[in-house]
Amino acid sequence: MKEPIADTEPLAPFEFGPFGRMLAPVTKWMAIAGGLVFVALVIMSIISIVGRKLGVGPVPGDVELLQMWAAFASACFFAYCHLHQGDVKVDFFTEKFPAARVHLMDACGSLLVAMFAALIAWRTTALALASKESGETSAVLAWPVWIGQALMVPGFVLLAIAGVYMAAMHLQAREGGTA
Repeated sequence: MKEPIADTEPLAPFEFGPFGRMLAPVTKWMAIAGGLVFVALVIMSIISIVGRKLGVGPVPGDVELLQMWAAFASACFFAYCHLHQGDVKVDFFTEKFPAARVHLMDACGSLLVAMFAALIAWRTTALALASKESGETSAVLAWPVWIGQALMVPGFVLLAIAGVYMAAMHLQAREGGTA
């Protein structure tokens, strides 16, 4: 629950500029793809659980599939969430601050998100390349694990881009420009 303090106005939502209008649909489609993957994982889990109960057996490698694909699907949501300011924020102590200060703090937060996402994208790429080089495979299905790792990278790259974009939007709004 977020209830603004009576004598403060919440920050107005941003209207995206040209780059944001291009970035927003990309993040939306990534989030939709992640959602569809989660729906497929739920269906697979139900089939696996029912199969166990009926004595038919589980879907082979169901845990491996869940791990690989849930990581990918989760990474698909982050950029959309950040771009639409859906991150979890503890902002109760900033509600009385002037809007310019809040925008500056949000810009710093968005830059930290961008740096963290870039770091995760870089290290996940390095992990995927090392896993591919070593030929590491999953235990049950013997699938190359680098594929699941590599699938997460675009989501984190997109989050880094969204973080930089939102930092710029907050700085622009702080300067009094139209966001």
